[in-house]
Amino acid sequence: MAHQLTESQIEVVDDDVAEILRRKTPAERAAMVFSAHRFMRLVIEGALRSEHPDWDAARLQAEVARRMTRGTE
Repeated sequence: MAHQLTESQIEVVDDDVAEILRRKTPAERAAMVFSAHRFMRLVIEGALRSEHPDWDAARLQAEVARRMTRGTE
């Protein structure tokens, strides 16, 4: 089923996907969130390492944390 996005929506979950998520246990859903968080952190860190090869680990981690909490602006 096609959904029309509005300005207040970021994404519409497909009905089939929503049903699959409903069937998951709280632990399974939490594991999905933690996995997505780790993936996002690794992607941001990889991009920053590529863009700023001169940054040390502390600078990288600080920027990863900043971007994950406040975005790129």
